[in-house]
Amino acid sequence: MENFENMPRPEIVNVADSVAREKDIDKEDVFVAMEVAIQKAGRTKYGFEQDIRVSIDRRTGAISLSRYREVVDDDAIIENEAAQIPLRVAKQYDKNLQVGDFIIDPLPPMDFGRIAAQTAKQVIMQKVREAERNKQYEEFKEKIGTIINGTVKRVEFGNTILDIGKAEAVLRHDETIPREKFKNGDRVRAYVLDVRREVKGPQIFLSRTCPEFMEKLFIQEVPELYDGVVQIMGVARDPGSKAKISVRANDKTIDAVGACVGLRGIRVQAIVNELQGEKIDIIPYSEDKAQYIVSALAPADISKVVFDEENNRVEVIVSEDQLSLTIGRRGQNVKLASQLFGANIDVMTEEQARERLANENKVRTKRFMDALDVDDMIAHLLVAEGFSTVDDVALVDVKELAEIEGFDEDIAQELQSRAKEFIENRDTEFENKRKELNIDDSLINVEGLEPDMVVRLAENGVKNIDDLADLASDELIEILGENAVSEKEAESIIMKAREHWFTEEDQTENQE
Repeated sequence: MENFENMPRPEIVNVADSVAREKDIDKEDVFVAMEVAIQKAGRTKYGFEQDIRVSIDRRTGAISLSRYREVVDDDAIIENEAAQIPLRVAKQYDKNLQVGDFIIDPLPPMDFGRIAAQTAKQVIMQKVREAERNKQYEEFKEKIGTIINGTVKRVEFGNTILDIGKAEAVLRHDETIPREKFKNGDRVRAYVLDVRREVKGPQIFLSRTCPEFMEKLFIQEVPELYDGVVQIMGVARDPGSKAKISVRANDKTIDAVGACVGLRGIRVQAIVNELQGEKIDIIPYSEDKAQYIVSALAPADISKVVFDEENNRVEVIVSEDQLSLTIGRRGQNVKLASQLFGANIDVMTEEQARERLANENKVRTKRFMDALDVDDMIAHLLVAEGFSTVDDVALVDVKELAEIEGFDEDIAQELQSRAKEFIENRDTEFENKRKELNIDDSLINVEGLEPDMVVRLAENGVKNIDDLADLASDELIEILGENAVSEKEAESIIMKAREHWFTEEDQTENQE
């Protein structure tokens, strides 16, 4: 291939065929590489400023070498006299030429010298390697999300390099299971996380710690999963230690958990062995969220489940003797259940739940006593009926207030009148303070904050939503006062203030 310009034309076609087969790339890529090589040699001979173009006939191997000159407007600035020609001059060649057309001058066959031939060969090999790398990239890109097998080629800086046939793949140290050690020649299975196009060839990144790896292992081991009879609904892992996987069967006569466990546990044991002894809890999925949480936290015995969908949290209440079992060693059991369910799970004992409820009721009772100028008993009755703010009392139908045990229509009317008067005075005072303290609108609109709370925050230097988002719940309670908000309310307010952070992060990621 060193002097293919002088080859018989069919021989060039044979060379293209041979290289394409040897490198396992498209023959068209080889022809393009040859054309680029001859073009480069042509510019070396005729001048680099010339627009030399080459075409090889794919059937006969015939090479055509031509010089192109673009027709430009007479008033245009000529940037390259060798490759551009004014319209008035071009008309001397052909009266039909227009701006944007090309004058094409065929060039005589070019005899390659030794240096030109060597340069051409280098260009061809470079283009062939590029085509090879592109083919590898496209091939492995399709394998993202699958499991591949490889042989350990070397270990460097804690990362394991695997030979996966036509390429190498990287299994980074943080993507290997803890305490997992590999040596040269070991056979390894891993999940293809990502494939990136690099100058030196595609970079293939693997993982043995991601939840998807365990999911794919189950699909390989369990025919019911492969066939779609049983579905995996969620996977959570603490790699090398413990994992939880939830499954359900589309056919109610099939035991989804039993199918995944296998006869005498043979199916799940094969996966446990692959994952270096990682313990796996297989959980039946349920549309009943409470039942799903209970199953996810097994073997702990759960007394009560309370959902806070607004803040994507779940409160799980257990007896004192079940607390450590529910949380698990190093918080592992509740952490995996949270990942599986997709919400934060807070675990507390029945005693803690009672104390918190008493604290919340105390805060709300004091709020009503101060705002409505009522005694402890009336405030307690309002809290017991589910009223939490003065605004609730002001906006509710008077008849609903009158139906509370111990109240009559006169009391209801008086309470609502006081509530409206309080809100009116509060709002008037707030407008004055708002201007005086230069309070940002973003703080005013945070759900859960009442005007008097906003003023108190502003007086303590918290004047916008970011200032509030930077606070911890105990700092917020300290500023507002212990009887202003409960711990749960404080956490909810701060999470609301932080919501825009996550929205901005998502937008940034999408732009990238």
